[in-house]
Amino acid sequence: MVDLAARTQGTVPRIAVVVDVRGRSFFEHLHEALEHIESGGLRHRIVFLESADDVLVRRFENVRRPHPLQGDGRITDGIALSANFCASCAARPTWCSTPPAATCTSCAPRWRARSPAPPSRAAGHGHVLRVQVRAAGGRRPRGGLPLPAQPALDPELRPRTGLDAEVSEYVLAQPGAKDLLESYGEVLRIIAGGYRREGKRYLTLAVGCTGGKHRSVAMSEQIAARLNDDGVDTTVVHRDLGRE
Repeated sequence: MVDLAARTQGTVPRIAVVVDVRGRSFFEHLHEALEHIESGGLRHRIVFLESADDVLVRRFENVRRPHPLQGDGRITDGIALSANFCASCAARPTWCSTPPAATCTSCAPRWRARSPAPPSRAAGHGHVLRVQVRAAGGRRPRGGLPLPAQPALDPELRPRTGLDAEVSEYVLAQPGAKDLLESYGEVLRIIAGGYRREGKRYLTLAVGCTGGKHRSVAMSEQIAARLNDDGVDTTVVHRDLGRE
């Protein structure tokens, strides 16, 4: 892995490798690999995750899966064997333990603090949140805007799509449309902040209308434009355009 990263001539400045005892023979040669890295003068950090035996037993019982090393024995036998495998890793100076009741969410801020973001992201929010807005049609009558507000019923607008300025202006001119965008934008700012705090990187928003050609397309474009203005990396997918 390190050798492959080195061949990229700097385009891959950092890599993370996750290993555990399920790798068996690969795990047994881990120390040789670490010595190779150290002899090459490469900076590295070992993050060692551990947990109390009773917590591990509960987790394996909850998912109803055997421990990968328990064989015909008990879960605790597999845990003990795993601990023996990992003892030498835990003895190294660059390791981090995990609180017994820790979750992925609670641990994420600790790992981010120990591994600062690259310079390109350091000035932002720690990591990039990417949003995809998807517009689609339900193809069935449903509640929503009254019939006169549907561009599909206007002979001049029907052949056009929500990407056309005339259709977009028509949709936004309907009562409550701009108020909805403003209010929804405030909600999305709160959601985006929560996603960042949780360490999540992807958010998908779905916007629907009957045909997926006019209203949902126009509103999706407006939502994406507002998110991009707020510095959120946002793309739009119009699922049903061209399928009429």
